[in-house]
Parts: sequence; structure tokens; C-alpha cells
Amino acid sequence: MKRSAKTSHMAAASNRRSRKRKINDVGPPSRFYGTALPGVKEEELSGHLVVIEGSDGSGRSTQISLLTEWLESEGFAVQTMGLRRSFLVGEDIDALLAENAVTRITLALMYGTDFFDQLERRILPALRSGLIVLADRYIFTLIARAAVRGIGRDYLHGIYETALRPDLTFWLNVRPEIAFDREFKKSQTISYWESGRDMSLSNDLFQSFIRYQSMIKREFEYLSKRHGFIELDGEGSVADVNGLLRKRIAAQLGIRSTQYRPSHALSHLWR
Repeated sequence: MKRSAKTSHMAAASNRRSRKRKINDVGPPSRFYGTALPGVKEEELSGHLVVIEGSDGSGRSTQISLLTEWLESEGFAVQTMGLRRSFLVGEDIDALLAENAVTRITLALMYGTDFFDQLERRILPALRSGLIVLADRYIFTLIARAAVRGIGRDYLHGIYETALRPDLTFWLNVRPEIAFDREFKKSQTISYWESGRDMSLSNDLFQSFIRYQSMIKREFEYLSKRHGFIELDGEGSVADVNGLLRKRIAAQLGIRSTQYRPSHALSHLWR
């Protein structure tokens, strides 16, 4: 009996290690980090998922707009996604953030609900139709934000175990000081949540932003090693960063030429 119990214990431990290795793998054994969502056949997902990660002020949204136009000019259909865009809970999250009336764990779970609703209703249908999905942030931002607020990394990765693995994940890395200058110059204000004011890091807005974004940056460094991000210098010009993005995406999609100039509608972004 003792030997049987020990064997069972060792088998369970081996299963846990195997499961952990599967989630941590950077290679392409599966399109999901863990178990695939029920009813989803990987061979039906003929499209590509490209993720642009980075803090506020890193230039993500600008690059998403430019990449969308470039890919469409190359004959690809594009679908976009981002945080708090689900019809199910997107507006509810906005309301709770505005009122600062939510606990950290509840907020993390609501963001998870927002993500999986978009995964089922927006991302997977687009990939089945052969579209390119451009994600303005993905599960990595959600994990980083929750982790710096004291929620365990293993718990968070467990939540997103059935998330789809991106084909490419770019991280536009910028220093917190640069991000602050860009955001303040753009809107003359700084987000309560993007400056970590809920964490009581400092009474000074600038210092709170710097400390919070530095914590987020450390989480992204960890996530980058774990998930194989393509790190780019987000402090470069829009044109330079866009050129690097196009080069890597073109290689993924088999696009021969990466030449691109924005249309008049987007020319104001090209600086």
C-alpha cells in the first residue's frame, strides 16, 4: 500500500511537471498554451494572431493602425482586438474602473472574462476565416498588471491556460519616463490605473507612474523570457519601429515586399 501511494504521488508530480513544461514551451507544439478550448480544431485556424504589447505611451495603437493599413494593402483581411472590447463585460469594467469600486481579484477575473469572450466571438472566428488578427495588448498585460498587485503568477497563468498562443508577440519596450512624457503630451493627463494610484505607491503622480510602470516592466521581462517575445525599442521613431514590425510580420506571412507609406488619413502618425 505504501509503495502504491508513493507511486501515485510520483505520477501526480510528474503530471504537474509535464503540464508546467507544456505551458512554458515557446515552440509551436500546440496553438494553445494548455488544453484547447472545447470544440476548437487547431487545423481549422488558418489565420494568424499577431500581438503588440507595451505600456501606455509605447506606440502600440499607432502601430496597430499602420499595420492594419499595410496588411490590407497587401491583400489580407484584418481583425483587431484589445482590452475591454467585449460586448459581455467591456462596459462594466469601464464603469468599475471609473468608480474605483472593484477588488483586485475581481478585476483580474473580469478582465479574463473580457478576454475569453473576445477569443470566442472575435479571434477564433477570424482565424477560422483566414484573417490576420492584430491584438492591441493580450493576456500578458493582464498577467503583469495582476501580478504586481499581488496575485500569484501560477494562478494567473492557470486562468489563461486555454488562451491561444500568438504566432508573433512583439514587446515595444520604453522607459517609464519616456512613456510618461508621451502620455502627458498627448492628453495632458495620466490614467489613474496606468500610474498605479490604487496601489498607494506615492502621493506624487509622476513618481507613482514611474514606480508602477517599472514594476510592470520587470513583469514583462519575466514574461518575455517565458514566452519568447520579440523585443523592440519602442523609443525609436514611428517609421523605424513600423519597419521592424513589417519585416518580421512579412517573414511570417510570406510577404515579399515590406515597402509602405501611410495614406493621407494616417500620415499624421508617420513621424
